[in-house]
Order: sequence, then structure tokens, then C-alpha cells
Amino acid sequence: MRVLGLVAASCGGLDTRFRTELAEPAAARGWRLAITLTPTAARWLEYAGELAKLQALTDLEVRSASRLPGQPRPHPDPGVFLFAPGSANSMAKLALGIADNQALTVLGDVLGDPGVTVVVRYQASPSRSRTPGWRAHVAALTACGADVSQLAEPWSTALEALPD
Repeated sequence: MRVLGLVAASCGGLDTRFRTELAEPAAARGWRLAITLTPTAARWLEYAGELAKLQALTDLEVRSASRLPGQPRPHPDPGVFLFAPGSANSMAKLALGIADNQALTVLGDVLGDPGVTVVVRYQASPSRSRTPGWRAHVAALTACGADVSQLAEPWSTALEALPD
């Protein structure tokens, strides 16, 4: 079974749409889900009662924290990652190489690896795209080989960018 590194940041709709529009459809397409969340995304999903529902979709641990020394790696190395939704904050950190949480660490470790597909679908205000910093972040991620664009409606359209 193919492993999909499904990574999410805290953005509007995460608590009601991430499982139903991304995780469930990905699992239905035959992906084994290796889900990693930013700490805030994990808090939002826990508060909404979604973490247990996400965990039911995969045999792998849904993670938001790094493992302790000596603990086994909870996920195999996915050959494909989907970062959706990506917040403006997480996009900026990823582009700058700031890995201050497990979600950004796992993405930062594979960004630029020609053997790994990285698809990034962000959710940011339209005014954000007019700022020089934002354009530089998107350009940096694209230069590393990531497929970067705005998260479209419905969110499940992001899955169309994944390889067959």
C-alpha cells in the first residue's frame, strides 16, 4: 500500500473539513495515511472530536509531537506528501527552513529530495499574495520542487495533484 504523508496546519475549516475532504478520500483512493499535524492543528482537531476519527483511518499513529530518544519511528518514509491546509505562517517557516514542530520537521526533511513528491495547498487571505515575503516563500518552495498553490474548493481537489 502506498504511504501518503498527510500534513496539516491550523486554518479555517480544518476542524470540519480535514477528515471528510482530505483524509477519508485519500484513504478511499488506497493511500496508507501517515498523518502529522502542527501542534495547534492537533489541538483544534482534538477539541472538535476529530482526532479519534482520523486515527480510525490509519494503522499509523497520528502525530503532532516528535518522538523521544530511543523510541521507534512511528511512520515509514512516505514517497508522497500532501501539506493541506498549509497556513501562511507554516508556509513561511517551511520556506525559511524553520522546523519548530514535527509537521515542519517532516516536510523540511524531504523538501528538495527529487525522489519525494511534495504537494502544498495553502489557505491564505488574498491580500497575502501581494506581499513580497509571501511571493518569495512560494518561489522558494517551488524552487525546491514542491507543487504549490492555493487550496481549492472542495479541498479534495488537492488529491488530484498526487501521483497515481
